[in-house]
Amino acid sequence: MDPIYHQLDRHLPKLRPHLPTFVASLVLFTAIHLVLVPLFARYLFYAQWKGMGKRKRNNWAIHIVSQVHALVVLPLALRCLALPELNEDRVYGWHERSGTVQAVAAAYFLWDFLDAVFNFEDIGFVLHGLACFVIYFESFQPFLAYYASRCLLWEASTIFLNIHWALDKMNLTGGILQAFNGVCLILAFFFVRIVYGGYTSYQFYISLYENRANISTTALVSISVGNVLLQGLNWFWLGKMVSALRKRFTPFTPKTNGVNGHKTTKTE
Repeated sequence: MDPIYHQLDRHLPKLRPHLPTFVASLVLFTAIHLVLVPLFARYLFYAQWKGMGKRKRNNWAIHIVSQVHALVVLPLALRCLALPELNEDRVYGWHERSGTVQAVAAAYFLWDFLDAVFNFEDIGFVLHGLACFVIYFESFQPFLAYYASRCLLWEASTIFLNIHWALDKMNLTGGILQAFNGVCLILAFFFVRIVYGGYTSYQFYISLYENRANISTTALVSISVGNVLLQGLNWFWLGKMVSALRKRFTPFTPKTNGVNGHKTTKTE
């Protein structure tokens, strides 16, 4: 193991003390996904679980894992926002609290990337998981720890997204509670990911520009492209969410199809 640790210490000198947290988090997320969700779903939702295919069962699992991650990582990230060690040096500053939250996040995004690959549905999910994992893993250089916790605040919208999904499974689709949660979801996504995320990205690029002479071209390009990709996905997913919510809460209205005067039902 010494050669491995030597390489880790050389390239990611802040990682080793947080390696147990990274590994434990990866094991926890994987165990929830592959063991705990199937185990409890068989007892709590036997009829629904039995009638599901592989894709739907996996969809249940990833929603629950993402909710656990959001509920764990948000308090950890909030603890790092006022750390003077990070505020004084936004590019190379370091604090062990940040190391903890980065280890949990890196483990989650590695799990997310692997799930997106093995249960492929959308290239966007693959790119999102890969970009986030690389960014959070590379932050153990240390590098951009100041922004690591701030970007994790984006996960606040994930909580409402998973509640929206859960209400569907509880047969509360289209009700007042889901409508209220849908508004909270759109507002949280817009203000946390688009507005605050856009502002944080602007500050992020200023920090990179000011320190460009000390940052390798490879790191500069990969981190910059990754950030652009993530911001682009945020805008893309916002559009999809708005469209999905409009369809969900727009009532069915009868339309005349113009063929022999017969009426059809169409969702506006």
